[in-house]
Amino acid sequence: MSQQYKKSGYISIVGKTNVGKSTLLNEILGQKISITSRKPQTTRHRLLGIKTVKESQMIFIDTPGFHKDHKRALNKYMNKVASSAMKGVDVLVYVIESLAWTEEDKELTDQIPDGNKTSILVINKIDKINQKEDLLPFIETISKLNKFADIIPLSALKKQNLTALVDSILLKLPEGDHTYPTDQVADVSERFIASEIIREKCITRVGDELPYRISVSIDKFKEEDKITHIDATLFVEKKSQKGMLIGSSGTKLKSIGTAARLELEEFLATKVMLNLWVKVKQGWTDDEAMLTTMGYDLGKSS
Repeated sequence: MSQQYKKSGYISIVGKTNVGKSTLLNEILGQKISITSRKPQTTRHRLLGIKTVKESQMIFIDTPGFHKDHKRALNKYMNKVASSAMKGVDVLVYVIESLAWTEEDKELTDQIPDGNKTSILVINKIDKINQKEDLLPFIETISKLNKFADIIPLSALKKQNLTALVDSILLKLPEGDHTYPTDQVADVSERFIASEIIREKCITRVGDELPYRISVSIDKFKEEDKITHIDATLFVEKKSQKGMLIGSSGTKLKSIGTAARLELEEFLATKVMLNLWVKVKQGWTDDEAMLTTMGYDLGKSS
């Protein structure tokens, strides 16, 4: 195929918290670049995942989920990132969970122009729909909104109907040269992915109130003698949270470290020596200066 028939474009995956956007992205890419958890609000940064299929290159943006708590600086930042990702992209993939269509979904999709030819609604987690006969009437109702060119039911976790989504995206991509090498799958550093893997292991091992008060800073990332040495600091807001993260006699922190090390060794394809520390940094989720030092690019979120 000649150069002029190459296609390339940016695709945003957006929706409310905990609808499965990160799982969807990871399954499409065939590699984990975005952390997943059953707890909402785990994704904080826009992530570029890249998938090249023959002459077409898809560049995905995984975004934080929209949520109603706008009080803290971190929450405001996440909502700005998610909202900005709905604009200026070539294809918009809006994700909902099974048959859940809320007033908040309506408000968000009102930002999509009527008759849009490049927007796709993904009905995720269809494996959880008890009354399967309700799916077609639901699709008919949503199609009348005139906001989506395609409506695709699927299950990212069960890998059901993902091909239909990829095919729909490929059809909507504009012609253009590829931005990234064919074999590249992410535009984030190994250092960043390491911090996200560690944060994911924290999230899955602590109570519901703590995940949104944890940030991970990589202090050292260096390969020596075929071993990658990683030192990381886990920041929390309160002394009590520090205790929860460390656990009795350090058991919780050891569990986090072991799980993170095993996944890092698989990801990096090398032995990993991982050291973790926990520090209290009061009010970091509501302090823009602290958020900036922790890697949240507040200037680009508006």
